[in-house]
Amino acid sequence: MRRLLLVDDEANVLSALQRAIRQCDFGEEVRVETFSDPNLALIRSREVAFDVVVADFRMPQMNGVEFLRAYKEIQADSVRLILSASTEFETLMSAINQAEVFRYLTKPWQQNEIKDVLALALVYRDELRENLHLFNELREQLGELTPQEREAQRLEAEEPGITKVNWGPDGSVHLD
Repeated sequence: MRRLLLVDDEANVLSALQRAIRQCDFGEEVRVETFSDPNLALIRSREVAFDVVVADFRMPQMNGVEFLRAYKEIQADSVRLILSASTEFETLMSAINQAEVFRYLTKPWQQNEIKDVLALALVYRDELRENLHLFNELREQLGELTPQEREAQRLEAEEPGITKVNWGPDGSVHLD
């Protein structure tokens, strides 16, 4: 099962994007979560691992680049996409350079564009995971990966987020 996170301050855009994704066949189950508040999306991203995140560029609380930069700090290996009606060169460059977005989706979008870009993003996510797996195998063979690190990775692969601790502002541990 794959997980997608959609973040846009406009509910109608989220609904339309979700409908467009439902019409796509990716060959496996895809769960989509939507948020109109980027801060709530960041909180959720600490709880659940997402394969792909799509964020609108222009949002009132924080723009898409700021959101994706913060999101990257939480889930660096998720594939990040930005959605915008803007065609300004500076917007594109900041998205690419600051948030390291994989693709830039335009508003309005075409159905085939959504399917193609998300399919590419999922393949890219698989490649990132495989590269990390191979890197860690090499580290283990060279004696650089401890048994504890290997076990933590195994647990994280089985239950994403299990190795993360949610700390409260007072130092308490928050259980979900």
